[in-house]
Formats: sequence, C-alpha cells, structure tokens
Amino acid sequence: MTAQIFDLSGKTALVLGGTSGIGLALAMGLAEAGADVVASSRRAAQVAETAAKIRALGRSTLECCSDVTDRDSLIGLRQQILDHFGKIDILVNCAGITQRAPSLNFPEEAWNRILETNLTGTLRACQVFGEPMLARGCGRILNIASLSTFVAFYEVAAYAASKAAVGSLTQSLAVEWSRQGVTVNAIAPGVFRTDLNASLLDSTARGQEILLRTPIGRFGRTEELVGAAIYLASDAASFVTGEILVVDGGFLASGVNQ
Repeated sequence: MTAQIFDLSGKTALVLGGTSGIGLALAMGLAEAGADVVASSRRAAQVAETAAKIRALGRSTLECCSDVTDRDSLIGLRQQILDHFGKIDILVNCAGITQRAPSLNFPEEAWNRILETNLTGTLRACQVFGEPMLARGCGRILNIASLSTFVAFYEVAAYAASKAAVGSLTQSLAVEWSRQGVTVNAIAPGVFRTDLNASLLDSTARGQEILLRTPIGRFGRTEELVGAAIYLASDAASFVTGEILVVDGGFLASGVNQ
C-alpha cells in the first residue's frame, strides 16, 4: 500500500522548462515513477532529446515546444496533450530566468522580462492547464519557488521578487482551487549544481558563502528534488495544498556554522 500511493502509473504529467537542469531531472523522475511525461521548452532539439529519454523508460510522450510568455503556445500545447492523452493530471512549472545586476540601475525591461517569465508565466500556465483539471475535478500543480522566496540574495532583486510572488501565488491558487480537487504546491530548491552554474559555485566567493551556509556541506544534486516532486504529485499528498516544500540541505535553518 505504501508504495502504491507514490505510484504515478496512468498519470499524464507536463513539465514546462523540462528539458534542462532541475526541470529535466523532475521530468525524468516523474517518468521513472510511472507517469507519461511531456517535457516542453522553447528549444526543439532539447525537446526531442528529452522525449527520447522518456521513451527509453517505456513511457509515452510528445515533442512539443512552448513558451510560457506566449499564451497561444500554451493553449496549443494543451490541445495536443488532451488530443493524445485525454487528460492532464500533473503540471510542473520549471521555466525561469534570472539576471544579476545592482538594483539601483537595473533596467526596467530586464525586470519586466524576468517577472513576465517567472511569475506571469507561472500564472499563465496555471490558468491554461488548470482549466481542464478543474473541469475534471482533479489535478496536481507544482510550482518552483526558491530560497529567495524567503531570503534575499545579493543583486538579484528581480528574480527574488518573482519567486517571492510565486510562493504567494501558489498559496492563493490553493485557496481557490483545492475544494475543486486541484492541489497547488511548490518546491523551493536550495542551491543545486547544474551545467549553467557549476563555474560560479566552484570558483567564486558567492559559491563559497552558499556552501558555508549549507549545513549538509555540499551543493544539491538535481535528482535529490525528485522525491519531493513525486510526493507532491502523488496520492500520498492528497491532503497537502498551499505548501512550499524546501529542499535546501538546511540552508534556511542555518545561522552560525562554525
């Protein structure tokens, strides 16, 4: 019984931003847990490569590009998934961008671009894919928050503002949609090494400070987020909604570490 409540067999999952980094790890993890998974992003080559990996696990998928800043692309993606699978059980919102610069002179267009992707893009996806979930009376939505949902990081004010707002949005949608069978939760990852940030983490003072603040004493591995995602997407979390599950190696608990 315990294993069965974590089993995602027969479920259809969509991971937006699911072809690289954390999104890719979650897409593969959901597939390994039994779900058919569509991993979508803007880059066709990455979409095709990820789809091949999902099929290699014996799961069904589609090769569909999308852009969370373009509602029509999300509506088109929704239709393709519904035409093929008949339903959408799980939505994971992983698409996101950031830019580091001093706040005093931070370009307004860059601020708007970050919020458009990270915050409005998350709302847009929840609206587009939440609609058929609400119509069926069941669904799981999983947003990606951040440590900066809770604490500030130096010179990334736009990203932090967007992720703080994603946390609030997650709670607001949970309040509105949970009685209709759609739970809305978020994962707040700590600092995880990816191809994009490995150099920063390993060779800068910023990386060393993060490491010092992390009681486990290392950066996360993206596969270490999979268990949290499976839990929140599964029947095991049927009474969990409006929560932000932090997976951070103890970072937020940290005060003095030596």
